[in-house]
Amino acid sequence: MEHFYTIQGEGFHQGRAAYFVRLGGCDVGCVWCDVKDSWSFDGHPIMPLEAIVGTIKASNTPLAVITGGEPLMHNLDELTAAIQKEGIATNIETSGSSPLSGSWDWICLSPKKFKAPLPEILPVANELKIIVYNKSDFAWGESFAALVSDTCKLYLQPEWSKADAMTPLIVEYIKQNPKWELSLQIHKYINVP
Repeated sequence: MEHFYTIQGEGFHQGRAAYFVRLGGCDVGCVWCDVKDSWSFDGHPIMPLEAIVGTIKASNTPLAVITGGEPLMHNLDELTAAIQKEGIATNIETSGSSPLSGSWDWICLSPKKFKAPLPEILPVANELKIIVYNKSDFAWGESFAALVSDTCKLYLQPEWSKADAMTPLIVEYIKQNPKWELSLQIHKYINVP
């Protein structure tokens, strides 16, 4: 759908330079999605693998983030192998609702209530990011925290349109449950993609 060089705005790699490749296609359909244009498979240009990798390499970035839509609706084996061959780390941001493909240096799993993640993705996640839209999301997030590995980083992130209301609740929750950390979408605060 699009590709751009910016900084990672959220989660464990927040603040790092990263080249984002946003793939079209999503069957999860979050009502609060901020990139609904990514849901369609057909409305985006096809870019050859070599062109994608060449553009990422030309940016001189150490990190490529594959996102969507739901990127795992595509087989990502060839793409990630080609990126890693250039010495660039590969991260994915996924809901985990489709089978895992690709070779990953970091897997950010952000499950959605609209379509559950596949059980095999939970133990391999490096990062669990729960989007907090309402108070019930804390208990919902805990149900996934119990299924990821002991080394998985746990993040609570306010849904952007509800950040003013949810952030204070998240702060209090983290104080009571310090295994969690706060993730904010800093790219939105500083107005970069």
